[in-house]
Amino acid sequence: MSGTSPAGNPLQPEHFKRADEANDRDFYTEPRLNTHIDDAAIGAARDFYGQVLPPRGHVLDLMTSWVSHLPEANTFASVAGLGMNAEELAKNPQLTRRTVHDLNADQDLPYGDDEFDGAVVTVSVQYLTSPVEVFADMGRVLKPGAPFILTYSNRCFPSKAVAIWRGLSDEEHASLIGLYFQLSEQFNDAQAFDLSPAPGASDPLYAVMAAVR
Repeated sequence: MSGTSPAGNPLQPEHFKRADEANDRDFYTEPRLNTHIDDAAIGAARDFYGQVLPPRGHVLDLMTSWVSHLPEANTFASVAGLGMNAEELAKNPQLTRRTVHDLNADQDLPYGDDEFDGAVVTVSVQYLTSPVEVFADMGRVLKPGAPFILTYSNRCFPSKAVAIWRGLSDEEHASLIGLYFQLSEQFNDAQAFDLSPAPGASDPLYAVMAAVR
């Protein structure tokens, strides 16, 4: 985000500064074939996505990698994946379409209007430096009524997470994502969920979801 925040928008440019402001493409040049939450949290994400994404729908997995965290059963008509590393995307067996795209450099999604029946972002929203703009364009590529679901945990690459995310609690993260939805002016009221499978025994997991108006 740049310039002065519009009236009613509490977000400021300094909220989206990062410790490492180097080119994100350089940071993601080497593939990282590891998972960022444990198996129990991955299972919780898959279960939740299976409940809220439309069966046989066309799904967008935004900011994805070599694992989609979608239900393992092939219940979707297609899964388009957008991420930062071509090798990671190539190893993801659930994707039917793969696109390398840096959302911090270009917030315009490379998809058509009303193309998807649902979309997810898994443990990556903290890296967006222009989230409201990305959320606004998500309202374009999703069909009316389609859900946009974001899950997050307490893990991240601290050097690439934006400043406002690093300074908030898990509960406050849900409010922040809700604010992104609100400011995008594309979605109905957001809902927050605690999906943590076993507090203290596994990684926590939370979700925030809203449907396109």
